[in-house]
Amino acid sequence: MTVLELLTHGDGVSRSVAALLLLMSVASWVVILWKAWLLRGGTHDVVRSIAAFWQSASLGDAEQRLRGFDRAALVWPAVSAVRQLGAQPDPATLGGAVARAQRLTRVLRDALHAALRRLQSGQILLATVGATAPFVGLLGTVWGIYGALTGIAGEAGGFTIDKVAGPVGEALIMTAFGLAVAIPAVLAYNVFGRVVSRIEAELEGFAHDLLGALGEDPAREAPLPPARPMPA
Repeated sequence: MTVLELLTHGDGVSRSVAALLLLMSVASWVVILWKAWLLRGGTHDVVRSIAAFWQSASLGDAEQRLRGFDRAALVWPAVSAVRQLGAQPDPATLGGAVARAQRLTRVLRDALHAALRRLQSGQILLATVGATAPFVGLLGTVWGIYGALTGIAGEAGGFTIDKVAGPVGEALIMTAFGLAVAIPAVLAYNVFGRVVSRIEAELEGFAHDLLGALGEDPAREAPLPPARPMPA
């Protein structure tokens, strides 16, 4: 019996379990493909973007150069936020009453948090699918075996191997389906989590360096600190 047959010929519980597993599989693969596209450059793009920033002569030049290196737009928002800090704040507001270094800290923190939310989006779904799909499949198997044994018990002639093996084997398909849904989600969660952790460390270090370099500089287009070599 295939998954399609389970959906069309099974009872309400079997259909619900199969439909839920199918939905979980589609959702996890959508997230996997999207995150694979987002993290296609891995940490290499982030490192090159940071190096390109420190090699720039000014914030305006850095913002232009980052457009070619930062394909996932993880570093560029922080630089753009720093440039937009150049407008004179309204002293009547709470945000404008604080010192520039504090405002710079706030915009860098907001840009960093926005980047981290993009990086970590979908991780909870992958973890949930990986942890629950085998048990959902097991529920379908247990229910299928129960239904098969109940049906056999009502037939004349008692239990025989040929009567039990077929229905039980069909019910075990749900466990296999659950594992097929869970394994890619778990592997993707682990791989993406490792890449996200590395990128997060690079972004946090960049924000710290940027705050130290520009926190006391009142000129938005002032020259940047000495350039760092760009990795090959």
